Amino acid sequence: MICFNVPPFTGNEMNYIKQAVEAQKICGDGKFTKNCNEWIENKTGCKKALLTTSCTHATELAALLAEIGPGDEVIMPSYTFVSTADAFVLRGATPVFVDIRPDTMNIDENKIEEAITDKTKAIVPVHYAGVGCEMDTIMDIAKRHNLLVIEDAAQGIMSTYKGKALGSIGDFGCFSFHETKNFSMGEGGAILMRDEKYIEDAEIFREKGTDRSKFFRGQVDKYRWVNFGSSYLPSDMNAAYLWAQLEMADEITKDRMDSWQQYKELLTDLAEDGKIELPYIPEYCEHNAHMFYIKVKDIEERGKLISYLKENDIMAVFHYVPLHSAPAGLKYARFSGEDVYTTKESDRLVRLPLYYGLTEDNVNYICEKVHDFFRA
Repeated sequence: MICFNVPPFTGNEMNYIKQAVEAQKICGDGKFTKNCNEWIENKTGCKKALLTTSCTHATELAALLAEIGPGDEVIMPSYTFVSTADAFVLRGATPVFVDIRPDTMNIDENKIEEAITDKTKAIVPVHYAGVGCEMDTIMDIAKRHNLLVIEDAAQGIMSTYKGKALGSIGDFGCFSFHETKNFSMGEGGAILMRDEKYIEDAEIFREKGTDRSKFFRGQVDKYRWVNFGSSYLPSDMNAAYLWAQLEMADEITKDRMDSWQQYKELLTDLAEDGKIELPYIPEYCEHNAHMFYIKVKDIEERGKLISYLKENDIMAVFHYVPLHSAPAGLKYARFSGEDVYTTKESDRLVRLPLYYGLTEDNVNYICEKVHDFFRA
């Protein structure tokens, strides 16, 4: 069976975990956590990056820093993972969904402004498949309406929009290092901050409401409970696992890009024949080969293709069920405007296997079976 995903592994992970154990520093903010934070800061140009236990928790931290509360509204796409909405629902806010663009599957920047009310506090663009949203337009809207921008860049590490790293453009950015992502620590994430004024509060929220970070820097003689907070700090053993991959980020990205490009070349004929649609990458975006998907005619054809590939030992999957159609979406959120593309396009999308170490032979076989399906 060709798996849909295989968590990345470089060979140095166990050695670095051993180093963390031998240093008797396996809780958070050890050597490897700091290495990862600095790598993200240097790679993206953000003022501060802090590893978290998940991208979900990174988004929750962003909601706390943005002072999102009961009665507030936050604009986002419905085509996203539940964590994008959960972080704000937990604060008592209402997610307001707007339609997506059919080309990139990202939020339609031209639908955002009509969804703004006097309750709107923030815009949350989701960079689907590591392809940047139209950030110039989104940032302009946010500036004119005095709104914060929280980038859900869970899939966007190593991707750029007009030369700027995804996650570093808005007020806050959120990365994921889940096992399905390009770089992994099993479960993990990071929050990125554009403005240094948020750093101290972020450290306090992340450290259970204490000023422990200042204590370890020698800025206070004891650490105290100074605000509410939670435990968003990952183990340094998790960070050690991640560090082995960040050291090889360029090599991992190139490997994934080679597979992505091979898919595109081998499936272009089906796209030209009108059988499928391939991913669209705007010329001003540099993506990270987080996923390769195709779009088929409709949900019925999608089901048949996924079943056919499984019969041939290939694990392909669909992706998000739009949040506005889910039970919690109906309860906690609302859709602004018309759902022209969100449901229709999500019903057509099939994700093909893509991971670090996927072989050329495997990609050839997968594409051969996709061709066989449409010939039949």
